[in-house]
Amino acid sequence: MNKVMELFEKSGAVLHGHFVLTSGLHSDTYMQCAKLFEHGDISQELCAMAAEKLKRYNADVVVSPAVGAIIFGYELGKTMGLPNMFAEREKDGKFALRRGFELKAGSRVIIAENVVTTGGSVKEVIDLVRELGSDVVAVAEVVDRSGGKVDFGVPNESLLQIEVKTYDPAECPLCKAGTPAVKPGSKGLK
Repeated sequence: MNKVMELFEKSGAVLHGHFVLTSGLHSDTYMQCAKLFEHGDISQELCAMAAEKLKRYNADVVVSPAVGAIIFGYELGKTMGLPNMFAEREKDGKFALRRGFELKAGSRVIIAENVVTTGGSVKEVIDLVRELGSDVVAVAEVVDRSGGKVDFGVPNESLLQIEVKTYDPAECPLCKAGTPAVKPGSKGLK
């Protein structure tokens, strides 16, 4: 078994049931990275693995989408000796840097995300970073649920690449079976 999957299992971060993902898709499996980052030793181990993969990109800063990836971005930045910041959604639904965070023009940025399924949030943060005049040199995630299918147009480094079945809500067999869906992520804790 992959070392990262062992850490997920050890920390109870692999959930089984009926879940609504951030993308709106449904799944019977949820990778709850918050459970991983609940443990400092696991955080350090994961971020050391990620930093090893990412050092070749010579980044200046780590940026993550809030809320779920804040801890990963922080720990990754700390491990790599880089500043880190996070982008938050404004009332209009678009990501922005707030709280005094500023990217210097020409900064070399790593985008850090917990879990990628469709890559929507990461793509939005990439657009934000580019609008601010900086360069995205790589994306890093703990879990790539797409099985490597998501293309960000920059190198993508994942610690765990898996393909978990997802369903359009209208076609979801779990919904059709009457199983209640929950939103365990940062956009609808239940």
